[in-house]
Amino acid sequence: MKKLSDFVSNIEESVTLAAAKRAKDLASQGKNIIDLTLGQPDFSTPELIGEAAIDSIHSGKASFYTQASGLPELKSAVRNYWEKYYGYAIEDKEILVTTGAKFALYAFFQSVLDKGDEVIIPAPYWVSYVDQVKMSGGHPVVVSTLQENDFKITVEQLEAVKTEKTKVLLLNSPSNPTGMIYSKEELLALGNWAVANDLLILADDIYHRLVYNKSVFTALSSLSEAIRQHTIVINGVSKTFAMTGWRIGLAVGDSEIIAAMTKIAGQTTSNPSTVAQYAAIEAFNSDETAVEKMRTAFEARLNLIHPMINQIPGFEAIKPNGAFYLFPKVEKAMALKGYDNVTEFATAILEETGVALVTGEGFGSPVHVRLSYATDLESLTEAVKRLKNWMEVAHDR
Repeated sequence: MKKLSDFVSNIEESVTLAAAKRAKDLASQGKNIIDLTLGQPDFSTPELIGEAAIDSIHSGKASFYTQASGLPELKSAVRNYWEKYYGYAIEDKEILVTTGAKFALYAFFQSVLDKGDEVIIPAPYWVSYVDQVKMSGGHPVVVSTLQENDFKITVEQLEAVKTEKTKVLLLNSPSNPTGMIYSKEELLALGNWAVANDLLILADDIYHRLVYNKSVFTALSSLSEAIRQHTIVINGVSKTFAMTGWRIGLAVGDSEIIAAMTKIAGQTTSNPSTVAQYAAIEAFNSDETAVEKMRTAFEARLNLIHPMINQIPGFEAIKPNGAFYLFPKVEKAMALKGYDNVTEFATAILEETGVALVTGEGFGSPVHVRLSYATDLESLTEAVKRLKNWMEVAHDR
């Protein structure tokens, strides 16, 4: 009997989750592992947010289903947050609360893609974009960007790949895995191009509050009414409020698309966890204190660790503006150690140094690795020390 469908057999495993599992397995065997794989803050959820969740349990409010699209009180908090950080007003019918931002992406692709529709995805990209497009019957059109251009796609590149099947342009700023941020001028050019070609824009803004060294996040959807009408924004609480485990995401945009996405949610997850929704209300209504504390810590780590990474033989990293990743080019390092495959290179680093990184292959880049600096400074400096010592030993392959 054939147990598994062709559909699921063709889905790739998430490289970030696979790398994290391998690191945990080795740690459970007693190995001294420094895990720089996962994309989550190393801070606990702020206390007031946790207290709001506890209050909802004690009051009994958390015991019941909510609307599939989210609590009205949560949508109200999102509307206020949007006016503050995006600069324009939205309505409840333009908001969908989801079980994590990843599901918001999935519901979007399921709602707008017909078989063969194309989604332009700049590479490097977050690991799940490509497979989610495929799962929805779409065709991912991956466009490689250059480290020398800060990993940013250009209108000229878009023109070169556009076809009559192009349906969506996907933009992620600040970027996972590169941490780079598009400027207002760059976004305006990309947004106007999408509008002129009557394309939908999927703006993944999940890292929008985590920007450093006086860099500025610009919301693409805020640049013009025409761009806004073509854009669905994905956001959530996981990165900004250190709430990765709570699984609350958002989609904001065109009410017809949001209604379609709500149908997908209604037939799959139904409402997100009620207790998590009450926690999210407190998060979106909270002041800057907890977020700024975390942001400042990430900024300090970035400023310390970036020059140290570039002292490792063969590692070449540009300094990012946001998120909490470095994405060094390791082509020269691979050659120095006798590797021509970045996944094998990352595996060797883990097994021989105990430093867990993520191969760039899962991000669409065969000559990079991703490391997260969402961990303590002692671990980061020790990881760099191990990598530097390992690279300074001549390869024996």
